[in-house]
Amino acid sequence: MSQKQLKEAFISNLNGTSLLEISAGLSLPPLCLLCRGLLLILHYLHHGKPVSSRKYSLLLDFLVLVSPLLFSCTVLSPIIFFIPLILAAFCAGIFSKIYSQRKQEARTPFGQIVKEFQKACLDPEYIPAITVFRVYVNVLTSISILAVDFPQYPRRYAKAETYGTGVMDLGVGAFVFGNALVCPELRQESHRTQPRFSSVARQVFSVWPLLSLGVGRLLSVKSIAYHEHTSEYGVHWNFFFTLALVRLAASLLLAIFPKQKAWLVALALAGLYQLLLSTTSLKTFVLHGSDGRGSRLGFLDANREGLLSLFGYLAIYLASVQVGLWLLQRRSSVRGWLEALGGLALAVLVLSVVLQLCQACTEPVSRRLANLPFCTWVLAHCLLLLAFFVLADLSLVFTKLLVKGSSVPCCWKVVQTPDSRDKHGAEAVPVGRRDKVSQPCLISAINKNQLLFFLLANVMTGAVNILIDTIHSKAAFTLCILHLYMFFNCLIMYILHARNIVLKFW
Repeated sequence: MSQKQLKEAFISNLNGTSLLEISAGLSLPPLCLLCRGLLLILHYLHHGKPVSSRKYSLLLDFLVLVSPLLFSCTVLSPIIFFIPLILAAFCAGIFSKIYSQRKQEARTPFGQIVKEFQKACLDPEYIPAITVFRVYVNVLTSISILAVDFPQYPRRYAKAETYGTGVMDLGVGAFVFGNALVCPELRQESHRTQPRFSSVARQVFSVWPLLSLGVGRLLSVKSIAYHEHTSEYGVHWNFFFTLALVRLAASLLLAIFPKQKAWLVALALAGLYQLLLSTTSLKTFVLHGSDGRGSRLGFLDANREGLLSLFGYLAIYLASVQVGLWLLQRRSSVRGWLEALGGLALAVLVLSVVLQLCQACTEPVSRRLANLPFCTWVLAHCLLLLAFFVLADLSLVFTKLLVKGSSVPCCWKVVQTPDSRDKHGAEAVPVGRRDKVSQPCLISAINKNQLLFFLLANVMTGAVNILIDTIHSKAAFTLCILHLYMFFNCLIMYILHARNIVLKFW
């Protein structure tokens, strides 16, 4: 077999992993975020000022936010269920140290701190969990697209061939989910004077970078005979095309139907598509081609997975718009977000039950088909990850109340505490550092140039695969390559962020 055939076989005919293992893995990013926040608060407690050095800030962010994920999906994957416990214990140790080393005059009884925490007011204009969710989906995707070509990346984490739940299967759905949370329709606050289809016209213009990247990827892959998994999207299709067309179709549907009913449109779309899969020959066509033997004749036949899975991804997008509407409801207190956290937990529980029923009554999860079980699974696990991030953020808010003046980038700002309010309601002012110097932050850096980050990851993945025999790499060499690859990409984002450069041409 040629090198190209070997690599294609290496990522083909896989069956995914268990839902429990994926759920355990989803707890890692929020724990890393919590660990980094607690370390910054501890640093402030000891030195009376935040980490101001960009060099040390980047190193800390990379080692705490990114590096543990690289290890957990490679050499530490056999003990994936123990890693969250280890990280949680480490976070508990840091919190215990912070609590015991507070300044004597700031030592408030624990019960009073809890009451103050519940009544504290947060900045209602910024929801850090949404930003962090989108950044981490990008980071995890960037890690996986290169790591999957190395033997240290478990085959069960890679995309399943037909049925199954692989980590990378969830990644593509989470990407769509994250895009919907910040779609233009959610940022429009009732501009009734605007033409009904104005957002559709804007989307036609705004998706051209995705279409260009899709064409660029297609031409580059074909020109250098790069290995590709044809049954993933088809011969000519790729995920950039899927993202572009889903955004266009969603804008059109949201111009026709009220966005408050997006979940009904999503349910109808996913249900109808699943009905067609179950009662017609559509499923056979997607899995086996028009001749039943995997033919790829004609554009539709050649790209049937990418084209027909659009219905499932569109349903995920529309359902995620509904989630975004709910998240963006004005909640200005910790108590309000604790109630929202309960709502997220209930939604995850309901969707998990629905997922089991869908699989029992229809078929297993299939990213290739983007069927109803796949849509339900993606929504359930994305909401679970969001809930974990909200919980981590609230934990950091509580810790910041212990250490007055401390701050954590990409975390809620406490704008008012109970003891700062008078009977008439004083104007909200930030509680913490009064200066306007923003702390360096890798999450903010990636967030500013997310598309560029993803593009660079794809380009570097291609370069590494061309230059290195990834399949036969040893563990130490693999970890070295993956760390250099992610650090270089993060460093570029960090430099652009430090110079306030946003590469956006649309």
